[in-house]
Amino acid sequence: MGQARARAEPPEPTGTRAPAQARAWLASALAEARAGLAEGGVPIGAALYGADGTLLGRGHNRRVQDGDPSMHAETAAFRNAGRQRSYRGTTMVTTLSPCWYCSGLVRQFGISRVVIGEAATFHGGHDWLAEHGVEIVVLDDPDCTALMRDFIKNHPTLWNEDIGD
Repeated sequence: MGQARARAEPPEPTGTRAPAQARAWLASALAEARAGLAEGGVPIGAALYGADGTLLGRGHNRRVQDGDPSMHAETAAFRNAGRQRSYRGTTMVTTLSPCWYCSGLVRQFGISRVVIGEAATFHGGHDWLAEHGVEIVVLDDPDCTALMRDFIKNHPTLWNEDIGD
């Protein structure tokens, strides 16, 4: 029974055993963020990975492109993953600390962990998620930080709209 349980547990995306896994997953979210920027949108990307490490869905912020204020990166990845029987053991990877809306999505559906590219330019609800048992990993990725800093500098009005200011 102990061995079967160990095999059923999700791969460890962070820590000393597999930091490369979290960074590899972040690469898919960062590619989405860059795609969003190329489309004229806010450069935030996300990906949802299954408990077995399978990519379930990915997406980027499409608020500008679609005129839809609810289409955040995490929401897009979640929608693109399609219906899952359970979200236990899944990992949401996002280039930026999730806002309260996206933090609520993580909590509502029981997503087990969130890997965050950076939380320096925006500190969303990840502390609250951690207080409620969600594993939080902040990678402090310099590419994610530079992408957001450049965007905020060049598009402050759009950024303030995106974060609700």
